[in-house]
Amino acid sequence: MNLFEQYEVWFVTGAQLLYGGDAVKTVDEHSTRMVEGLNASGRLPVKVAYKGTANSSKEVEAVFKAANNDERCIGVITWMHTFSPAKMWIHGLQQLRKPLLHLHTQFNREIPWETMDMDFMNLNQSAHGDREFGHICSRMRIRRKVVVGYWQDESTQRHIAVWMRVCAAWADAQQMLILRFGDQMNNVAVTDGDKVEAEQRMGYHVDYCPVSELMEYHARVTDADTEALVQTYFREYDHDPSLEDRSTEAFRKVWNSARAELALRAILQAKGAKGFTTNFDDLGQTDGSHFDQIPGLASQRLMAEGYGFGAEGDWKSAALFRTVWVMSQGLPSGCSFLEDYTLHFNGRESAILQAHMLEVCPLIAARKPRLEVHFLGIGIRKSLTARLVFTSKTGPGCTATVVDLGNRFRLIVNDVECIEPKPLPKLPVASALWKPMPDFEVGAGAWILAGGTHHSCFSYDLTAEYWEDYAEIAGIEMLHIHRGTTLEAFRKELRMNEVYYLLNKALC
Repeated sequence: MNLFEQYEVWFVTGAQLLYGGDAVKTVDEHSTRMVEGLNASGRLPVKVAYKGTANSSKEVEAVFKAANNDERCIGVITWMHTFSPAKMWIHGLQQLRKPLLHLHTQFNREIPWETMDMDFMNLNQSAHGDREFGHICSRMRIRRKVVVGYWQDESTQRHIAVWMRVCAAWADAQQMLILRFGDQMNNVAVTDGDKVEAEQRMGYHVDYCPVSELMEYHARVTDADTEALVQTYFREYDHDPSLEDRSTEAFRKVWNSARAELALRAILQAKGAKGFTTNFDDLGQTDGSHFDQIPGLASQRLMAEGYGFGAEGDWKSAALFRTVWVMSQGLPSGCSFLEDYTLHFNGRESAILQAHMLEVCPLIAARKPRLEVHFLGIGIRKSLTARLVFTSKTGPGCTATVVDLGNRFRLIVNDVECIEPKPLPKLPVASALWKPMPDFEVGAGAWILAGGTHHSCFSYDLTAEYWEDYAEIAGIEMLHIHRGTTLEAFRKELRMNEVYYLLNKALC
């Protein structure tokens, strides 16, 4: 199922009755043709639904209330065809709870120099109608995205499409449940945070789930279902033929990995959860049902299906990965949960190896992943462990994380370049090697100055524009580390942001 098919974005045109009913009919005709053209462009992931012209305060309020109450509606696009007095938008904007995009465009591409008369001027007034609307949004401190450009242009539609994907991910987050199997580990601060504030600010809910309850699902997994999934592994992934020898411990580990995957998927589906975290020191009781290894293979495959995942109890990363996955639907290159592991100092080619013990999503694999079983000497079950082994694609990407600073959440985004790694014959894990922009020294330094985590959510397809839209909708701070970043300017931005948020809290 295309996730975006369940959603729509409403298009509301601003007008007024000053110029008579015929003018409003023309506005309505132009708006209808624009919406039809946007939908026919093939560039927008979500359907645009035209909801008519708003000619009075009551009409604005009514359409915005309807948007709030319609579960299919994930955002509203407004456009002022004629001069629409902004005071009539106040009550509606006060109540609107859906993301807002203000489109500054007009129906005709060019000025009709030879034929333009006063009637045309009176009707086509986006040049100042949109400024009037922009003023009231700014005065009311309304968070929104402003897109400027001709509505038929690819660049304009691309900006709308980015916002639509973010709106879909935002709507998804408002119904997102993250299950935590175990707690944070080893006194780690950065993976923890205020779950109540996160739900207020970003929508998703985080619940603890005892591993003992997960084991109830594990005990119900049938041999027939396990056998079918094991055969799926062997069909989909490269592997040594000896791995299919049922007399070996390696095969037993693959079999038990399949049981773990089936158990995790069953409990996630039963509870309606969209993500989960694990704790490699809590895999069930040894005197009862338990996982005999860290469920790394299961986590890899569940991420590829769209379940959010965070290691060692990192619920913020689990939620963020789900959001990244939703935004990325239909885009070609993939996304993953990743962790900064070890550094490679090589001058201008200095880079960071991204990996994890096991849990890297195969959506970013450069080639078909390889199913392997190797000893893993960490966690409560130090044993042979099944996993998918691969290296990532090369090319530009973007990684993001959310940290809890106590008085606010901060979204940190870094543009990166994935490069070709050397072989790792003694490290059989999935990995990526990247150079943070603008270079290793500044990129890594800025990330650390911002308080960034060692876990992040990476995508080849998303850009900083997606995260700017997300931060605007969520009302959280965003910092972007990019090719033009300098540490001097970045430190100033950190200090200015600190003052802003301290003053904002004091005023509230």
